[in-house]
Amino acid sequence: MPKSKRSKLVSLTKTEKKGREEKELLVEQIQKCVDRYKYIWVFNIDNMRNYYLKEVRNDWNTSRFFFGKNKIMAKALGTTAEEEYKPNLSKLAERLVGNVGLLFTDATPKEIQEYFKNFRKEDFARSGFIATEKFVVPAGPVTRGEDKLPFPSNMEPQLRKLGLPTTLKTGVVTCLFDYTVCNKGDVLTPEQAQLLKHFFIQMSEFKVSLKCYYKDGAVNNV
Repeated sequence: MPKSKRSKLVSLTKTEKKGREEKELLVEQIQKCVDRYKYIWVFNIDNMRNYYLKEVRNDWNTSRFFFGKNKIMAKALGTTAEEEYKPNLSKLAERLVGNVGLLFTDATPKEIQEYFKNFRKEDFARSGFIATEKFVVPAGPVTRGEDKLPFPSNMEPQLRKLGLPTTLKTGVVTCLFDYTVCNKGDVLTPEQAQLLKHFFIQMSEFKVSLKCYYKDGAVNNV
């Protein structure tokens, strides 16, 4: 028996109410942080990875991070001089564009800048990433890593499906000819990204770039 339109409408109303409540709660949390902490940083993340962001959060567990909801964060700060929660916070809200977040902390700017200057994590590139180098698989037995580890024979069909010209020769995964997986500057396809991962080639780097910080009514560039 099909569900009535009335039941769908009630369900949608509940969903909208829950979403509105979550947004209001986030605004309240951000404004409480404005009152509590000395500094508010706007930061940008290159090559976002949740596990590295979690590591950063753990390192700064006495601070607060908000990330990925620019419109709500801007609303909490205030987007105009009339609406801003504290003087000149609307100028900080203007910086909330792109893949950015807010960091509330009592740590000094020197401490924050030193930490993020040194926090860099290499990772595997994903589809859509621009290759930073050329990578070629030479003809012959296929190996990977600095230790030249051979591929397991049961991986040969998978490598071939990803475009690598391979075959099994006496149980050894073999590349039939020199094969260019990618050139520097290529926009990686899902297949290229997966092949690079299989070969332990890391081209991506997770890093946090600091854009500016707010303290005592002033927005400071870095």
